[in-house]
Amino acid sequence: MSNPLYDALIAPHRGQATDFLHLQDGTTLTYADFVNLSGRYAAALHDLGISPGDRVAVHVQKSADALALYAACLQSGAVYLPLNTAYTATELAYFIADSEAALFVCDPSETEEVTPIAEQNGAILRTMNASGAGTLRDEAVKRSVRTEVVARDADDIAALLYTSGTTGRSKGAMLTHRNLLSNAESLVEIWRFTDRDVLLHALPIFHSHGLFVASNVTLLAGGAMIWLPKFDADTVIAQLPRATSMMGVPTFYTRLLDDARFDRALTEHMRVFISGSAPLLEETHERFEACTGHRILERYGMTETSMNSSNPYDGDRRAGTVGFPLPGVEAKVCDPKTGATLPSGEIGVLEVRGPNVFKGYWKMPEKTAEELREDGFFITGDLARIDADGYISIVGRGKDLIISGGYNIYPKEIEMFLDDLPGVLESAVVGAPHPDFGESVVAVLVPDGAGNLDLEAIEAEVKDKLAGFKRPRHFEIMEALPRNTMGKVQKNELRTRFRDIFQLSKV
Repeated sequence: MSNPLYDALIAPHRGQATDFLHLQDGTTLTYADFVNLSGRYAAALHDLGISPGDRVAVHVQKSADALALYAACLQSGAVYLPLNTAYTATELAYFIADSEAALFVCDPSETEEVTPIAEQNGAILRTMNASGAGTLRDEAVKRSVRTEVVARDADDIAALLYTSGTTGRSKGAMLTHRNLLSNAESLVEIWRFTDRDVLLHALPIFHSHGLFVASNVTLLAGGAMIWLPKFDADTVIAQLPRATSMMGVPTFYTRLLDDARFDRALTEHMRVFISGSAPLLEETHERFEACTGHRILERYGMTETSMNSSNPYDGDRRAGTVGFPLPGVEAKVCDPKTGATLPSGEIGVLEVRGPNVFKGYWKMPEKTAEELREDGFFITGDLARIDADGYISIVGRGKDLIISGGYNIYPKEIEMFLDDLPGVLESAVVGAPHPDFGESVVAVLVPDGAGNLDLEAIEAEVKDKLAGFKRPRHFEIMEALPRNTMGKVQKNELRTRFRDIFQLSKV
């Protein structure tokens, strides 16, 4: 039996002297260096008693060693569990207990706070800091490079990723070797990655985007990465001349556009800019193309599926859409109540099926049955439409749907209208409890900084152009929208903030 992910991503590079990771300190790890480093970590895991299927929970800063630990888990047959570096000890306690982690790797600065968590759950505790140093590396460097690879089946779990848990207890999505490898293979194909690519990598690696999309694609293609600990505009601009490609969240691109040094000359050698993890404003698309001559390639994925769709590499990359399903992936828009497939152009819940769709939720068979149909279609919870040309547009989350006086209101429709008005940089629309209508619309506006946001004019335009049931009954101006680490607007925070607004105002 083979080990699908390790055999495809890591094993082919053993002994290769080609560049793999260009680090911020100016050093470079070759593929041979990286495979040897991961082999030492695999030896450390073996000597710690980590068995195939054991969960290895990792709450550390991005480093070459952190990526090598991921590779070591693949080699050892362990299940890799990356945890958001922003999580507190209280949050970590849930993940360690729920996953029944055998090993918990944390930053040395957290040791005192998380030691009781590890002890209470029977997890071995080791450390790794932002440069990779710590007790786990101390053990790894003493060992010879382990070359034995634990056999895994395509349906064995390779990683456990927890959803954000904004609407309840976080769920652990079980991602198999087949899920992750099929996704990497599709993306290498449609995005044309080769061993000549140098990817500018400024994403975190506790998230699917930075780990399974960017890193797995590069490993499979045999390219190199400029491995930055985080996004910093100065550093990115300095490193861009060395790159051929970049993956980022929308915030990366808006920050670059605000820098006068970011122009056509700086980017003329680039092959592709890819965006995901949060919607990209049409204005950003247009500004980026005008500034650089490049059209950002936007795609769509989820924790449970990795990537589902992508705008085309060749052809029309349409702003406001996430393109077409990936090869081997099926997508349909369904009635949220009946599950019936809806005609082209209608809004419903997006469902997807393919080799990328996860195995289910960890220790949650009932939740798995609710969201994963017997025929293999996963109910994403995203509201979408598919147009006559086959382009998918995400119009919001199912939980973001506002029902006012019996009418369905799709926030994305109102947001797109508001975003086009003078003085508005971007907007977020949420529902708040209303004594007469059940819910009504709250619109949060972020000014564009030009000083021309006229709220009375906006209200008049809304009254003129939008049906009465869709019109926001309360407008709020904020300097910025609340976002998570991947740039997604946290509408749950807005709903909490404005939940009493209509009761207070007695509308």
